[in-house]
Amino acid sequence: MKVKYLHVMVRVKDLEESIKFYELLGLKEIRRSPSEAGRYTNVFMAAEGQPETPLELTYNWDGDEGLPSDSRHFGHLAYGVENIYEMCEKLQKAGVTINRPPRDGHMAFVRSPDNVSIELLQMGERLEPAEPWASMGNTGHW
Repeated sequence: MKVKYLHVMVRVKDLEESIKFYELLGLKEIRRSPSEAGRYTNVFMAAEGQPETPLELTYNWDGDEGLPSDSRHFGHLAYGVENIYEMCEKLQKAGVTINRPPRDGHMAFVRSPDNVSIELLQMGERLEPAEPWASMGNTGHW
Protein backbone atom coordinates (compact mmCIF):
# COMPACT_ATOMS: atom_id res chain seq x y z
CA MET A 1 0.00 0.00 0.00
CA LYS A 2 1.35 3.42 -1.01
CA VAL A 3 1.52 6.32 1.41
CA LYS A 4 1.96 9.96 0.41
CA TYR A 5 3.12 12.76 2.69
CA LEU A 6 0.54 15.57 2.73
CA HIS A 7 1.41 18.15 5.38
CA VAL A 8 2.22 18.86 9.03
CA MET A 9 -0.33 20.84 11.04
CA VAL A 10 0.35 23.04 14.05
CA ARG A 11 -2.16 25.12 15.99
CA VAL A 12 -1.36 28.81 16.29
CA LYS A 13 -2.59 31.43 18.76
CA ASP A 14 -1.92 34.50 16.58
CA LEU A 15 -2.18 33.74 12.87
CA GLU A 16 -0.45 36.87 11.57
CA GLU A 17 2.42 36.63 14.09
CA SER A 18 2.96 32.97 13.14
CA ILE A 19 2.86 33.73 9.41
CA LYS A 20 5.55 36.41 9.90
CA PHE A 21 7.74 33.91 11.79
CA TYR A 22 7.51 31.22 9.09
CA GLU A 23 8.14 33.86 6.41
CA LEU A 24 11.43 34.61 8.20
CA LEU A 25 12.30 30.94 7.59
CA GLY A 26 11.58 31.42 3.88
CA LEU A 27 8.09 29.91 3.67
CA LYS A 28 5.35 31.57 1.64
CA GLU A 29 1.60 31.31 1.95
CA ILE A 30 0.31 29.02 -0.81
CA ARG A 31 -3.31 28.53 0.25
CA ARG A 32 -5.78 29.88 2.81
CA SER A 33 -9.02 28.16 3.80
CA PRO A 34 -11.29 29.99 6.24
CA SER A 35 -14.32 28.08 7.54
CA GLU A 36 -17.27 30.11 8.86
CA ALA A 37 -19.05 26.94 9.96
CA GLY A 38 -16.01 25.50 11.74
CA ARG A 39 -14.82 28.91 13.00
CA TYR A 40 -11.20 28.34 11.99
CA THR A 41 -8.72 29.32 9.29
CA ASN A 42 -6.11 27.01 7.78
CA VAL A 43 -3.12 28.65 6.13
CA PHE A 44 -0.75 26.44 4.14
CA MET A 45 2.84 27.64 3.79
CA ALA A 46 5.72 26.06 1.88
CA ALA A 47 9.28 26.75 0.85
CA GLU A 48 9.69 28.18 -2.65
CA GLY A 49 9.30 25.51 -5.31
CA GLN A 50 8.10 22.93 -2.76
CA PRO A 51 4.30 23.24 -2.62
CA GLU A 52 4.04 19.47 -2.16
CA THR A 53 5.46 19.70 1.40
CA PRO A 54 3.39 22.38 3.13
CA LEU A 55 3.03 23.35 6.75
CA GLU A 56 -0.60 23.86 7.78
CA LEU A 57 -1.21 26.58 10.37
CA THR A 58 -4.58 26.13 12.07
CA TYR A 59 -6.09 29.14 13.82
CA ASN A 60 -9.25 28.61 15.89
CA TRP A 61 -11.23 31.86 15.86
CA ASP A 62 -12.61 31.29 19.37
CA GLY A 63 -9.30 30.17 20.88
CA ASP A 64 -8.45 26.70 22.08
CA GLU A 65 -10.59 26.57 25.20
CA GLY A 66 -12.17 23.15 25.62
CA LEU A 67 -9.47 21.32 23.65
CA PRO A 68 -7.49 18.60 25.46
CA SER A 69 -4.54 20.05 27.39
CA ASP A 70 -2.07 18.14 25.22
CA SER A 71 -3.53 19.47 21.95
CA ARG A 72 -0.34 21.47 21.25
CA HIS A 73 2.01 18.52 21.79
CA PHE A 74 4.43 18.17 18.91
CA GLY A 75 8.04 17.05 18.39
CA HIS A 76 9.55 19.52 15.91
CA LEU A 77 9.57 20.73 12.33
CA ALA A 78 12.83 20.45 10.41
CA TYR A 79 14.01 22.70 7.58
CA GLY A 80 17.23 22.57 5.57
CA VAL A 81 18.86 25.98 5.10
CA GLU A 82 21.57 27.18 2.70
CA ASN A 83 23.61 28.92 5.40
CA ILE A 84 22.74 28.13 9.00
CA TYR A 85 24.75 31.06 10.37
CA GLU A 86 23.01 33.59 8.14
CA MET A 87 19.58 32.13 8.97
CA CYS A 88 20.25 32.23 12.72
CA GLU A 89 21.53 35.81 12.46
CA LYS A 90 18.42 36.84 10.50
CA LEU A 91 16.13 35.20 13.07
CA GLN A 92 18.04 36.66 16.02
CA LYS A 93 17.87 40.19 14.53
CA ALA A 94 14.10 39.72 14.25
CA GLY A 95 13.91 38.94 17.98
CA VAL A 96 13.81 35.13 17.77
CA THR A 97 15.73 33.31 20.53
CA ILE A 98 18.26 30.78 19.24
CA ASN A 99 17.59 27.99 21.75
CA ARG A 100 20.32 25.67 20.47
CA PRO A 101 22.94 27.64 18.51
CA PRO A 102 24.66 26.09 15.46
CA ARG A 103 27.93 25.50 17.32
CA ASP A 104 28.75 22.60 15.01
CA GLY A 105 27.94 24.50 11.79
CA HIS A 106 25.19 21.97 11.17
CA MET A 107 22.18 22.17 13.51
CA ALA A 108 20.22 24.78 15.45
CA PHE A 109 16.84 24.94 17.18
CA VAL A 110 14.43 27.86 17.61
CA ARG A 111 10.81 28.10 18.75
CA SER A 112 7.86 29.60 16.90
CA PRO A 113 5.53 32.13 18.57
CA ASP A 114 3.38 29.09 19.49
CA ASN A 115 6.28 27.24 21.12
CA VAL A 116 6.72 24.79 18.23
CA SER A 117 10.29 23.52 18.12
CA ILE A 118 11.97 24.18 14.75
CA GLU A 119 15.14 22.31 13.80
CA LEU A 120 17.36 24.06 11.26
CA LEU A 121 19.87 21.87 9.41
CA GLN A 122 22.70 23.06 7.19
CA MET A 123 22.20 21.70 3.67
CA GLY A 124 25.25 19.90 2.31
CA GLU A 125 28.49 19.88 4.30
CA ARG A 126 28.76 21.35 7.79
CA LEU A 127 30.12 24.87 7.95
CA GLU A 128 33.32 25.50 9.88
CA PRO A 129 32.61 26.49 13.51
CA ALA A 130 32.33 30.28 13.77
CA GLU A 131 31.68 32.89 16.44
CA PRO A 132 29.50 33.96 18.05
CA TRP A 133 27.80 30.60 17.57
CA ALA A 134 30.71 28.28 18.48
CA SER A 135 30.87 29.47 22.10
CA MET A 136 27.18 30.30 22.62
CA GLY A 137 25.27 28.19 25.12
CA ASN A 138 21.75 26.82 24.92
CA THR A 139 18.80 28.97 25.99
CA GLY A 140 15.62 27.38 27.33
CA HIS A 141 14.28 24.17 25.83
CA TRP A 142 14.61 23.03 22.25
